[in-house]
Amino acid sequence: MSRRRAPDAQAREILGLAVPALGALVVEPLFLLTDTAVVGALGTDALAGLGLASAVLSTLVGLFVVLAYGTTASVSRRLGAGDRPGALAAGVDGLWLAALVGAVLVAAGLPTVPALVGASGVGGGAADAARSYLTVSLLGIPAMLVVLAATGVLRGLQDTRTPLVVALAGFTTNAALVVVLVHGAGPVPALGVVGSAWGTVAAQTGMAAWLLALVVRGARREGVRLLPHGPGVRTAARAGVPLLLRTVTLRLALLATVWAAAGTGTQSLAAHQVVFTVWTFGAFVLDALAIAAQALTGRSLGAGDAEGARATTRRMVRWGVGGGAVLGVLLAAGSPWLPVLFSDDATVRGGITAGLLVVGLTAPLSGYVFVLDGVLIGAGDGPYLARAGVWAVLAYLPLLAVVPLAGLTGTVGLVVLWLAFAGGYMAARGLTLGLRERSGRWLVLGAG
Repeated sequence: MSRRRAPDAQAREILGLAVPALGALVVEPLFLLTDTAVVGALGTDALAGLGLASAVLSTLVGLFVVLAYGTTASVSRRLGAGDRPGALAAGVDGLWLAALVGAVLVAAGLPTVPALVGASGVGGGAADAARSYLTVSLLGIPAMLVVLAATGVLRGLQDTRTPLVVALAGFTTNAALVVVLVHGAGPVPALGVVGSAWGTVAAQTGMAAWLLALVVRGARREGVRLLPHGPGVRTAARAGVPLLLRTVTLRLALLATVWAAAGTGTQSLAAHQVVFTVWTFGAFVLDALAIAAQALTGRSLGAGDAEGARATTRRMVRWGVGGGAVLGVLLAAGSPWLPVLFSDDATVRGGITAGLLVVGLTAPLSGYVFVLDGVLIGAGDGPYLARAGVWAVLAYLPLLAVVPLAGLTGTVGLVVLWLAFAGGYMAARGLTLGLRERSGRWLVLGAG
């Protein structure tokens, strides 16, 4: 019997997954925002040290977000096949993989903290603050990765509300702990920037424990083993490697973009930072649809419902493009006055306005790319996504090279840069993903 949903029920289901996922995505950057606001009162050195350390941590966690993606795909596929115990077993394997990767990163990362900070060229009090913060925060990496994997399990089980509740609780706990530990209160001494790190580690550990307890309870209810299972963990790792490569290609594209922006001048680099921040927020909105696509695609394919998977994909692509169009109109309408919130420099403001117009123009394309990326992740099509990511970067770099090779600076350089990234790079990704979707080769049915 087909498991396809009626159109209205399908829309409600997509929204039921996407809206809480968006809420959880928006909460994530608030952790760093809170740390930044509290640590900022300690002075420039502490704030600079936090900025350097958080860049290292966000890179590590960003690379291993694949723990959530891969787990979502495997769990949802087994759920669709009617094998809830198998779904939870795959989730347990993903949790053990996350714990193992986290332990390796801590063991490898702690001895390299001085070298990582030294390589940045930052010295003095800022370097001391960065070393202190990074040393403590690395201890929280296993908990952060477990949170990612457990979130992936719940998404695969078609539950995005619980991760939102846990994220909100974690944010609230983090905010309270950071204020107390940084500045001191009653018998608690002021720990400075280290207190900020300990507060975040404690909040992330609490979130990991909460989510882990939920998965363990579900596994016990289904009679699923909880001890590590070598073949299962290796399967999870094999599924994660291609997604990791895909994520590395995305990071390379972003780093190359920042490098090119740095060559356009200080004012245009400042404008680029604002445009990139706005683009990132828009990406959160569109990524919520991608998360829903992961969960629904995996479930449909696990149930053997290829036609349902295609129908859901078509609908979500329309929503992605339409959502991107709405976002683009809002950015275009706000481009004259949004810059006022970020700078009083007329040149910087002009660059921000021009960049936002490019982002608005290309937002429908971004919506298309994000949704199809989610569909193929949900289908477990990681090897193709890895290859497509490499081809997209190779196509993008020559476009981006036009900026430094032509000596483009100022607003002109910024506009060309964003046309290359939001237009060229996203078009290359859209082409590779669109061809794959049309080929139907991702429609592999069954729980495996």
